[in-house]
Amino acid sequence: MFEDLKAIFNKKNTQVPQPHIPEKFYSSPEKSKAKTVIISIVNQKGGCGKTTTSINLSSCLAKKGFKVLMIDLDAQAHASFGIGINVDNLIYSVYDILVSNLESERVIIPTYIKNLDIIPAVSLLTGAQLKIADLSEREGLLRTAIYRTLKTQIKSYDYIIIDCSPSLNLLTINGLVAAQSVLVPIQTHYFSLEGMKELFSTIELVRERLNSQLEILGILPTLFDSRAKMNKDILQQIKDYFKDKVFSTVIRRTIKLAEASLNKKSIFEYAPKSHGAEDYLALTEDVILLTRPDSINAQ
Repeated sequence: MFEDLKAIFNKKNTQVPQPHIPEKFYSSPEKSKAKTVIISIVNQKGGCGKTTTSINLSSCLAKKGFKVLMIDLDAQAHASFGIGINVDNLIYSVYDILVSNLESERVIIPTYIKNLDIIPAVSLLTGAQLKIADLSEREGLLRTAIYRTLKTQIKSYDYIIIDCSPSLNLLTINGLVAAQSVLVPIQTHYFSLEGMKELFSTIELVRERLNSQLEILGILPTLFDSRAKMNKDILQQIKDYFKDKVFSTVIRRTIKLAEASLNKKSIFEYAPKSHGAEDYLALTEDVILLTRPDSINAQ
């Protein structure tokens, strides 16, 4: 699969970088000056809490008064479903932005949460890669659409959160090219570090060829069960491997998070006193500190 990804960049004799993560990749409060903060949530392994993180981080940021746009870049449309969007009745979706060059403001719809909008996905997105594969600017289609909307000031946002597909494909490349930083959820599971080499190699390629400003916001341990010794051991391995790049917040395993998505609500509406709500509130505060430190005292 990684050989296919390298071909996207259309450069002969590409050398695959080593999977180390350069210090310059990481965000710090001193670097965060952007008017609109764009974060892609990425991991090619399914079941790591990627979409759950997208929904609840976006929702909590909106509840704190920030204007937030969530972009569902996954053909499964779980982020759209999980925030209450009926994808069967949509006129437009992110597919139309990528394939038909439709203005993103025509696709944006409000959610039931104040300050939170979404660009939804539909199952048609599965075929988008084939549709855009031969376009000369195929890796930057989403970035162009976002920046066009922000530049014309038709819509303004403090945060744009991109829920990428659970694979390293051309859609995920679009998410990485459009973003300023990457948040990586990683399950506290035996096979959690499997695939990380491929993910960080892809991020390095994108940074080198297409988006020199791309940084890693942090690594987020998810689905943590403090009762299980294996989970504790894996969490320690993650911290040993990524060191201080791991968020201080750990998302604990709780059925309330899954139930919230099934009920098409964020954890803050479904179970506001649960561990899930507590953990995602803490994560949101961590993200604000890294991206908009000046706003901490203003809240």
